[in-house]
Parts: sequence; structure tokens; C-alpha cells
Amino acid sequence: MSLSTVLFFFLAHLGVGIAFTLLFVHRDAGVKFFRFNGGLAAVLLGIALAFRYQAVLMPPIEEPSGIGAVSVGASLSDIALVVSAAITLFYWATIGRVFTRARTAILAAAAIAGLAAIALQALEISSGSSSAVVALTVLSFLTSALMLGGACTAMILGHWYLVIPSMEVSYLQSIVKGHIASMLGRMVVVGAAVWFAMATWQVDSGLPSFRHYIMSVDGIFFWQRVLFGLAGPAVLSYLTWETAKIRSTQSATGILYVDFFTVVVGEVLAKYIVLATHVPV
Repeated sequence: MSLSTVLFFFLAHLGVGIAFTLLFVHRDAGVKFFRFNGGLAAVLLGIALAFRYQAVLMPPIEEPSGIGAVSVGASLSDIALVVSAAITLFYWATIGRVFTRARTAILAAAAIAGLAAIALQALEISSGSSSAVVALTVLSFLTSALMLGGACTAMILGHWYLVIPSMEVSYLQSIVKGHIASMLGRMVVVGAAVWFAMATWQVDSGLPSFRHYIMSVDGIFFWQRVLFGLAGPAVLSYLTWETAKIRSTQSATGILYVDFFTVVVGEVLAKYIVLATHVPV
């Protein structure tokens, strides 16, 4: 495991999440909003792929197979992610210029390819594990992308009310509801993964259980992940919803900035933990 691997997963999930969440933003947000976010998603996916292939330029390092070991050669998930990045870039380059009527279909294709890449990533790093761990890893990766994308898109949409003050506040309320739904889904998956790990998990034969891990010094990463990545967004997303209900978009945007920061910290830590412990939190 390396920092580049953690950043690869984080940036890939964020980029795909943004592309997916854009499908639920109303067209009245304007072409510039979609162009900005489409370009942001394409850049994030491009940087993620650069981190993915950084290993090609470095001396080979022996790593154990399974979770935490990412092969140097191109895999199916890499190919799907490249396709998603290419379609997202095409979407950014053409939106508002050509193929106007097909922009939703183009964006949907990018999101589907990206979600497929994320599911394949989970299958690849959990190969050799039990079917329950594989399923939880897939769900963990997908809900991570949706939560990251929802938080980022909601934050930018809230800011966009400064650009287009006449926009209906219901658009922000809708995307915040989607963010809350993705957060709840993420909490359910993490809870199920932790429960399963505490009941059955061991890193290797003879080593301490996951219960021992979270109560040790190393467990500080797990508790920070729970505090920043789950508890923080739960409180902040509720405050955002209540603020959006009274049509205070500027206050809601300020809260969303903090919310996005906590989600980012939590998901970066989640990527580290899943690679270090095999538990898809």
C-alpha cells in the first residue's frame, strides 16, 4: 500500500461521484455550472489515473496479493475508468456547443462507466475474500463515490446561487436530500462492515482481531474516520437541510463547505483503512 494508491481511489471515487450526481441537478443551473463540474470531474479522474500508473515509473515493490495490492498492469477497472474519464472530458468539451440534446445521455454514459470501474476495483482488491467481504467492499466503494459526489456537487450548487440568484431553492433542497440519502446508505454499509469484521475478521492467522485494532493506538484512524466521515456530515447535512428550508442559500453553502471537508477527511481515511485492514469502512 502507498499514498498514491489511497489518492487514486479517493480521486477516482470523487470524480465519478460528481459525474453521477450531476444527473440530478436541474438544467436551470445553467451550462456554465455543468461545464465547470464536468471539467472538475474530468480533471480529478485524470489525476487519479496519473497516481494509478505512477508505479510504472517507480522500481517494483513486492506487496502481498489481495486487498491493498494494486497491480501495475492495466486491469478491467482501469480500462473502465479511462473510458469514464474520456466520456467525461468529451462531455465537458461539447456541452453548450454541440450535442446539446444528448448531453444527459453522454453524462449518464460517463457515470455508468465510472460506477462500473469502481465496482470492479472493489472486486479486484477483495479477490480471495469471502463473498460477504466482497459484497461489502463493492457497496462501500459505491456509497463512497455517491457521498463524495453529493457533498461536492451540493457545495458548488449552493455557491452557484451567487451566480444565478433567481434559481429555485428547491434545486438545492433536492441535491441536499440526495446527499443525506447517500450518507445514510454509507453509514449502513460501514456499520455492517464493522459488525461483520468484529465478529469474524483477522488480518492474518495469529494476529489480533479487528476489535483489538480499533481499541489500539492504530485505531485512532478508525475513530477519526467515524467522527469526520460519518458523525460530522450527519449533523452538518441536517443543518444544511434546515437552512435550505428557510431559503437561506448563503448560510447553507457555508455549512456545505465544512460538510465537504469532513466528508473528504473521512473518505481518505476510509481508503487507508480498507487497504490496511481489509475492512471496507
